[in-house]
Amino acid sequence: MFRWLVGLLVVFLVALGIAFLIAGRGAPPQLVIAKPDRFVGQTGLLDVTVEAPNARFLALSISLEQNGRSTSLFTLGAATGPSENAAVVETIDANRRRITRPIGKRDLPDLQTGPARVVVTATRRSFLGLRTLSSRATKDFQVRLEPPRIAVLSTKHYINRGGSEMVVYRATPPDVVSGVRVGDIEYLGFPASGAGSGVGTDGTDTTARIAFFALLPDQPLNARIEAFARDEAGNESKVGFIDNVFEKPFKSSRITLDDKFINRVVPEILEHSPELKLAPPAEGSPEMLQAFLKINGELRTINADQIIAIAQKTAAAKLWDGPFVQLGNSQVEARFADHRTYFYNGKEVDRQVHLGFDLAVTEHVPVHAANSGVIVNARWLGIYGNCIIIDHGMGVQSLYGHLMSFDVNVGDKVTRGQQIGRTDSTGLAGGDHLHFTQLVGGRMVNPVEWWDPHWIADRIERKLREAR
Repeated sequence: MFRWLVGLLVVFLVALGIAFLIAGRGAPPQLVIAKPDRFVGQTGLLDVTVEAPNARFLALSISLEQNGRSTSLFTLGAATGPSENAAVVETIDANRRRITRPIGKRDLPDLQTGPARVVVTATRRSFLGLRTLSSRATKDFQVRLEPPRIAVLSTKHYINRGGSEMVVYRATPPDVVSGVRVGDIEYLGFPASGAGSGVGTDGTDTTARIAFFALLPDQPLNARIEAFARDEAGNESKVGFIDNVFEKPFKSSRITLDDKFINRVVPEILEHSPELKLAPPAEGSPEMLQAFLKINGELRTINADQIIAIAQKTAAAKLWDGPFVQLGNSQVEARFADHRTYFYNGKEVDRQVHLGFDLAVTEHVPVHAANSGVIVNARWLGIYGNCIIIDHGMGVQSLYGHLMSFDVNVGDKVTRGQQIGRTDSTGLAGGDHLHFTQLVGGRMVNPVEWWDPHWIADRIERKLREAR
């Protein structure tokens, strides 16, 4: 009997040792610190995900350490102090919890400029509660409380509604995001060293920047225009610099639609526009007009967003020189910002704004690059049909729509006057012509300014010389 009890005790102790060993091999809590990012300023966010079986923790704490001082940001199950009240705990799933809270200077008054660290520690019980398993995670970041500095270097800034402008400025420190904000649209700046004869051409001045920007036809004349500099911590400085803004009258026109035109353009455009999820209707049906209106409105908006996305491919250097060139011997059939009202069977059915110039010569005439640059689009593009976009650098691009053919490919370098294709009536075109427009930051602007040697000399070249 005694031996039997001893044997049973030995088995129990072995089983207990095995259970203890297995318990020690369990996974400790998993900790992920998604935020803060590299910098925190007047505002900042803590974003931590913790994971354990059934989200059961024996202990969980988050703190911020700086200059030898620790500030509690969250403690599980403890009475919360004023600093910890801002924490929000969300359930992701059965095993994971997400903890977020603001950690900028506004919420943590003792935060100081310099390095800091977030520390997360968590403990959970192991299998059968025989042991405790712990994890610790840290993330270092910098606290920036001083806003960047920005100073405008160029002078005499005038802009027309629907037109463009350029500013030369200095933003410090050099790693900040900067540019010009017009209303709620931001146009990013580029190193002035990329402008050739401009500021900082020796490569030593990393704070001088150049930004091209626009006042769009649908923006108010009193839209706020300001140069800005913003760091990763969210600190921002801004300054106004515009001397004057001028109204620009735009034409209004009446477009009469007929079945012949609608039946010609709608099927081909729908074939190239799967994003509309619309099959070509039967010719002459009421659905054909509705398809046209969807193309003229919804697809037009989609194409505008696609062009803005293509603008992100712009080079940081100025690739062009001198004024841009209009299609040779061309007749102007429609101008920039023409406010069009569409009629069908005598009834108004739509209104749109035509953001470009329609230039016609004869059928299938050669189209030449308006200035030097790099091809960033050479494919069908919605209402513009076969479309080429040339990047001229620093956010400046030109668009050529309704083409018959392409003589260039994406990535090709082209020079002013080089043939890039031929005109046609692809896309939403009533006849053979070139739809040409200038782009700044992916937004369509009046090309007339860019065709004007005096405008180029005064608004661009003069400022570069003066700022240098």
